[in-house]
Amino acid sequence: MLVSCIKTNSAQINTQTQPQVNEEKDFNYSLISNVLKDAGIPQYITENILNNINDFSDDLTALLLEQTDPYMLVFVDKETSLSADYAPDDLVELKNNKSYRVNRDGMYLRQITEAALEEMAAAAKSHGLTLLASSTYRSYDYQVQVYNRNVRQMGQKEADRVSAKPGHSQHQLGLVVDFGSITNDFADTREGKWLYSNASRFGWSISYPKDYEEITGYDWESWHYRYVGKDAAAFIDKYFDGIQHYALKFLYWYRAP
Repeated sequence: MLVSCIKTNSAQINTQTQPQVNEEKDFNYSLISNVLKDAGIPQYITENILNNINDFSDDLTALLLEQTDPYMLVFVDKETSLSADYAPDDLVELKNNKSYRVNRDGMYLRQITEAALEEMAAAAKSHGLTLLASSTYRSYDYQVQVYNRNVRQMGQKEADRVSAKPGHSQHQLGLVVDFGSITNDFADTREGKWLYSNASRFGWSISYPKDYEEITGYDWESWHYRYVGKDAAAFIDKYFDGIQHYALKFLYWYRAP
């Protein structure tokens, strides 16, 4: 079973790569402008935020006060990692007696994520759709196997486009579901189209959208959704053009001491 290797007591974010929230910082134009620049946020998004600085500051304050879980909005990408021993301590197994379906036994998500998946799947089901969870939580050790297999099969360069190195996978957070076929054919299915249009209403955000490989570092993954919570999903849509990478990178830099 996958959970047999889960470490639940010593799990910590690598503090060298995941700075903590600094609640002393003032929300002001100069600060936010500098953070947007440091985070490499595109000019069109930066201008929209700075032109609506009061609303943005209010919404950012509310989001950070509401979201006390340090892992929910943590930034994980090719350069920013989780520690090898990080594993959520609230994992629950997904079952086929829910509104969603699973393609195999032994799949886990954080409890809050599973509940959010059930809520979204129930809404999809009311439209005659069934959401199939095909990949969920992966431990650091399991990601070692996944990444090494991809390198063997397709070579280092191609593997790095489609697979995260150990410690750099969002799946280690227990907040991610890969849906359906785990191919971009999923985008053309009824479920794929429904998710793309509706996932953010339920707190989910697509991590690797089409035509953003130079930004995210990964090829388009129409099936890969991360749970961030409803408020954060609305914040991402409102201020960051729906691009999760931009929003979480901004928060990463904003939290830097």
